[in-house]
Amino acid sequence: MYEARPSAPTIGRPIIPLRFALPVAAAAGLLLTTAFPSLSWWPVVFVAIPLAVLPLIGRRAWASVLTGSVFGLAFFLVNVSFTARYLGPVPWLALSVLEAALTGVASLGMTLAYRWLPRLLPGRWWRLILLPAIVAALWTMREQFLGSWPYGGFPWARVGVTQSSSPLAPIVSWVGISGLSFLIVFVCVGAVEYVRLRQFRRPMTALPSLVVLLLLVLVPQFPTTDAGELRVGSVQGNGPAGYFDTRTRNAVLDSQLAASEDLVGQDIDLLLWPEGSVDSDPTSNAITASALEDISARVGAPLLMNAATARGDEYFNSSMIWTADGASGQIYDKTHPVPFGEYVPDRWFYSQLAPDLIGLLQREYTPGTAAPVMDVADTTVGLAICFDVIYDDVVWNGANDGAEVYLFQTNNADFRGTDENLQQLAFARMRAIETGRAVVNLSTVGTSQVIAPDGSVIDGLQADTAGTMVTDVPLRTGLTPAVVLGPWIQAVLGWGSLAALAAAGLILFVRGRGGHTRKAPASSETGAAKIG
Repeated sequence: MYEARPSAPTIGRPIIPLRFALPVAAAAGLLLTTAFPSLSWWPVVFVAIPLAVLPLIGRRAWASVLTGSVFGLAFFLVNVSFTARYLGPVPWLALSVLEAALTGVASLGMTLAYRWLPRLLPGRWWRLILLPAIVAALWTMREQFLGSWPYGGFPWARVGVTQSSSPLAPIVSWVGISGLSFLIVFVCVGAVEYVRLRQFRRPMTALPSLVVLLLLVLVPQFPTTDAGELRVGSVQGNGPAGYFDTRTRNAVLDSQLAASEDLVGQDIDLLLWPEGSVDSDPTSNAITASALEDISARVGAPLLMNAATARGDEYFNSSMIWTADGASGQIYDKTHPVPFGEYVPDRWFYSQLAPDLIGLLQREYTPGTAAPVMDVADTTVGLAICFDVIYDDVVWNGANDGAEVYLFQTNNADFRGTDENLQQLAFARMRAIETGRAVVNLSTVGTSQVIAPDGSVIDGLQADTAGTMVTDVPLRTGLTPAVVLGPWIQAVLGWGSLAALAAAGLILFVRGRGGHTRKAPASSETGAAKIG
C-alpha cells in the first residue's frame, strides 16, 4: 500500500520558476569554472552541480534545453576564453555557443529522469539511489557526448578533471575520469534528493550519498610496480612558437638548440623537446636533420622532437626519435588534430561564414594511426601531443601497449597569458594518477612539469622562460583498473543511462495506453510516498 502526506507538492512540478531558473543555471556555470585552473577551487563542484540540476527538475522539454544551454554558455564563455587570445571573439563565441547548445540538448535526459523515475518507482530508496545514479550517469554521458561529437568532440570540461589537486583524485586510478565525474554528481544529486525528501529524522536516508562520499575520500590510489628510472633532459626553449609570433627561419629550432647547450656533458638517457620544437621538416630538410644529429651527438642521448612533416600530399603533426646517426624510424603522428586549429572540417561551408579566419589555416593535418608508444633506452614511453592528452583512447592505448612513462609534448604559445596551459596540466596530472605512471609534460613556452605517478610535482619550469630540467623520472609497469575497465565504465554509464531512461519512458507510455497507469500520490517532493 502507499503512504502519503497530502500536503506534499505534486510529482514533476518545477522547483524553481523559469524566470529564476535561468539565473541560477548561469550562476552554476560560472561557479563551476572556478573549480578549474587557475583558481582550482575544487570543493565548489559540490555547490555548482546541485545548482545546475535543480533548475532542470520539472521543466518542459524546451525549457530544459534552454536552462541547460544557459548553464553551458555561462560555463564555456569563461572556461574557453583563452581561444580569443589571438583570433578574437569569433572562435571563442562559436565554440562556446556550440558547446552550450549541445549541453542544453543533452540536459533533456536529466529532466526526463526527474520526471519519469519517481512516477515509475516512487519509493524513498529509489529516490535516494536509483535516481541519483541515473542522473549522474546522464551527466557523464553528456560529457562523453561533448567529448566525441562533432569533429571528434571537445572533452575539455569534465567534472572529474577539477579534482586533479584534491584528495579525491586517487580514485581516478580505479574508475577513470568519467567514473570520477559520475561519483561526484551522484553525491550531489543524492544530497539534493535527501533535502527534497525532508526526512531528516531518518539518518539512514543520508547513507547512500555518505557511502559514496567516503569512497571518494578514502579509496587509495591503485598501486603500480616500480620498474626503475629514466633520466630525461627536458628543454623548454621559449622560442617564437605562436601562430602570430614574428620569427625568422628556424627561430624555434635555434631557441631549442641554444637552451639544450646546458645539457651537453650531462649524463641523460633521453633529450626531450616539446611540440613544434622544430619549425622545418627534418625528413626533407638536410640542414635541419644535420642540426638534430649534431645536438644528439653532443648531448650523448637520443632526441625526441616534434615537427610538421609531409608524406605525399598529406601533412602530419609528428614526434620522432633522432640520433647522431639520423632518424631512428620511430614516428608517432598526432591522433586527434584540433579542428579549426590544425585542420578545417567542411572547409567549403565555414569559408563562407568566416573567410578571413578560415583562410589563415592553409595546412590540413591528417590524423595519425600509429600506436602512441616508442622504445628508447630500453624503455617503452607513451606519447601524447598537446590536445591528445584530453582524449582517453590515446592515454589508455599507450598503457596497454606497454608504456612505462608518459612524455607529453605541447605548444602553448598561442595561449600565452591565459589559463589554458594550467588546465592542460590538470589533465596531465590526472593521467599520471589514472595510469599510475609518471608524466613529463613539456611545452615550448611553459608551464612545463614532471609529474610523479601519484600526481605530485617532481620538477618544473615557469612559463615564458627558457630552461632545462634533468630529472630521474620513475618508471612503472602494471595496468590500473581505470585503464582496463575504462571503456566498459564509459559504455555502461553512457549507453546504460540512455537505455534505463528509454525503458522508463516506454513502461510509462505502455501503462498510459493500457489505461491502468498506477498513479503515485502527490507526495514525491517530500519522498513520504513509499511501498509499504
